[in-house]
Amino acid sequence: MKKLTIGMVVYDDWDGFYFTIQSLRLYHAESMKDVEFVVINTNPSSKQGKKVKEFVEKGFVKEPIHYYDDDNLMGTATRSKIFDYANTPYVLVTDCHVLFGPNSIKELIGFFDAGLDKGGLVQGPLVYDDLLSISTHLKPTWGSGMLGQWAYDPRYKTENYFEIPAQGLGAFACRKDSWLGFHKNHSKFGGEEYYLQEKYRQNGKKTTCLNSLRWIHRFGRPEGVPYPIDRESKFKNQIRGFLELDKPVFEVVEHFKTLGDSEEKLRGWLLDVIKEDE
Repeated sequence: MKKLTIGMVVYDDWDGFYFTIQSLRLYHAESMKDVEFVVINTNPSSKQGKKVKEFVEKGFVKEPIHYYDDDNLMGTATRSKIFDYANTPYVLVTDCHVLFGPNSIKELIGFFDAGLDKGGLVQGPLVYDDLLSISTHLKPTWGSGMLGQWAYDPRYKTENYFEIPAQGLGAFACRKDSWLGFHKNHSKFGGEEYYLQEKYRQNGKKTTCLNSLRWIHRFGRPEGVPYPIDRESKFKNQIRGFLELDKPVFEVVEHFKTLGDSEEKLRGWLLDVIKEDE
């Protein structure tokens, strides 16, 4: 039986998908005996979506790969589906434009095998493009409609792993049977960071930074992001998360007011969330 599912959701990102899956197979060959892949293509009829499907169907990937078309899914919370499709005890969810450092997959599997995750989330340090600078976690401050700003913990130099408050969700892992899920009505982009880690905290689980799980995320897109990102969705996702976790929504409203949204507009969006989630 395989140990680890590596899953990704792809929306019009053929290049990112190609280099992510091929780099895993090329540079982590020693771990592929324990790995299967899950790929969810959320725009399969587009030019790039068709290329992703063609690549999978041609059988280039020799490891087990489970491919799903689903153009009814939209948004980063779609990643919950990876856990539904996984057939392994451990699951690593990655954006389809992420590269992992040497030995990171091997070390992640070993971390789970040793039971050091204790049923919580396992994440790793984000490595920047200079390959020197890193962010070990997110600190609980607001910016651009997001709770969580990149930060560094000096324990990175002295400990192999340590608890963190949150981290970007470009790469995260946990046991399939301990997955708590996103809010069922999360849509489009935003609001998942801090929400997910706080959900685990409230259930007595930690989020751990595993130093060896180093990852690089491609942020720049010359053609722009192909999926919609709007403040209304960010706000509603944040509100949903805060309400689910029984946290006061005042700080969400106050932050979005600093972005130029009127109190009347925010009140309307808040009422929409309450109605939609009844």
